[in-house]
Amino acid sequence: MTNTRIGVLGGTFNPVHLGHLILAQDALEIFELDQVIFVPCDKPPHKDASYVIPATHRLAMLQMALTGNPAFDICDLELRRGGTTYTVDTMRALTRRYQNVELVFIIGSDTLAELHLWKEIDALLNLCRFVTLARPGFDLNTFTEEKLKLPSPWPQTLLRQVAQGHVVEISSSDIRHRAAEDMRIRYLVPSPVELYIAEHNLYTG
Repeated sequence: MTNTRIGVLGGTFNPVHLGHLILAQDALEIFELDQVIFVPCDKPPHKDASYVIPATHRLAMLQMALTGNPAFDICDLELRRGGTTYTVDTMRALTRRYQNVELVFIIGSDTLAELHLWKEIDALLNLCRFVTLARPGFDLNTFTEEKLKLPSPWPQTLLRQVAQGHVVEISSSDIRHRAAEDMRIRYLVPSPVELYIAEHNLYTG
């Protein structure tokens, strides 16, 4: 039995920003992970996909953002599969790929209360360990097990795996808005990503 732990961070990364990178770094340190793999999706199952730019651009920006950090890697499994992808399918595939490795799925606290809506959530919770990093405004002391709407022992297990990382209020939607309004996005995204967005006229509407 190996002690290797790999964190899995999924998302549209539309675009990737410093908040994503800080979240991954916090998870790496707090939960003692050996690596974090970023898994960009093709079409998000719970969001309007009309605003999502082509995967080639999102993947290119993610590659730029992670360059030079050996603890971060990319898995393009969902992009190659295409279409709407569900986490349970991805984690089944990753479980087959990373045998004898503990897979740790990383979420933000805003996702915690929505887990009961995810496809085959019972099977998913048995496939990997979920860890949560608190978002701004989240108070674990007022977040009850009932709010998770999951059978025992999952509420207790999930709430034991909540940690406070750095409070970073950066969102992809704000970056898209700022780019569309010709406002600065410097210090919100890595410099190569900022240049890529400008060079390709992304998010300009």
